[in-house]
Amino acid sequence: MSDSVLPGRVVVTGATGKLGRAVVAHLRGVGVDVLAVDRVGGRDPRDVDGEFLLVDLTDYGQVVEAFTGGADEHAGSIEAVVHLAAVPAPGLMSNAATFANNSAATYNVFAAARAAGIRRVVWASSETVLGLPFDTPPPYAPVDEEYAPRPESTYSLNKVLEEEMARHFCRWDPELVMVGLRFSNVMDVEDYAPFPSFDADPRSRRWNLWGYIDARDGAQAVERALAYDRPGADVFIIANADTVMTTSSATLMAEVYPGVEIRKDLGEHETLLSIDKARRVLGYEPRHSWRDHVDLR
Repeated sequence: MSDSVLPGRVVVTGATGKLGRAVVAHLRGVGVDVLAVDRVGGRDPRDVDGEFLLVDLTDYGQVVEAFTGGADEHAGSIEAVVHLAAVPAPGLMSNAATFANNSAATYNVFAAARAAGIRRVVWASSETVLGLPFDTPPPYAPVDEEYAPRPESTYSLNKVLEEEMARHFCRWDPELVMVGLRFSNVMDVEDYAPFPSFDADPRSRRWNLWGYIDARDGAQAVERALAYDRPGADVFIIANADTVMTTSSATLMAEVYPGVEIRKDLGEHETLLSIDKARRVLGYEPRHSWRDHVDLR
């Protein structure tokens, strides 16, 4: 992991989403000056804690203005961008609308950052690029970043294209550092109560190999990625260290995906979305588990 310091002032897009709220609070808590931006219909920016700006990311001009301090009362040199804004999952909008929004927003963020001379971009890729919902079994487990993306939805296809886009932005500008975080299913503490019921039907959660990410650990991963300063584009799976199940990981794979190669000795509840690369390169280490918030007696 790099010993680089955190940037002083950062834009966070998608700041009012589940992960966005955790990231903004976490970064402000470690001393980063955050300009939180989002597009929330009818929301008055004065109702949002801290510095906040309504921005339509599909409008390139608005993005450039936000990133260059051009908006009234939001001056200040932006040193990095954390891009979390998107239609957050397949099936919430039509495929074409999802693609049109997410592709335009991400292109505008990447291009505006480059135009503004911002050298660090961290963005939310997705676990979906790994082949979710795994109707076709994964090539091996735990899954990692070493095999080619396998998008199975328009939403996921767009995430794959974002990763490819980042590689070319970095080819055009060798000083750029662009880190894509393939976040698992984001959870807050209040989401954990039903987790023990998942054991009744393990197949109900097979779609992401029983993975999840506590929003607080997602925020920690963003902090780690912002401190990473190796030029170029790279991607990392970000999940918690355990699964959402009380059944062991080895048993889950044997019952649900008996033909899939297991490439390591699995801990009892070890995540099947490998975080080894994030641990090794970013210094990421999950600090939370749903098991700390649910009585399993």
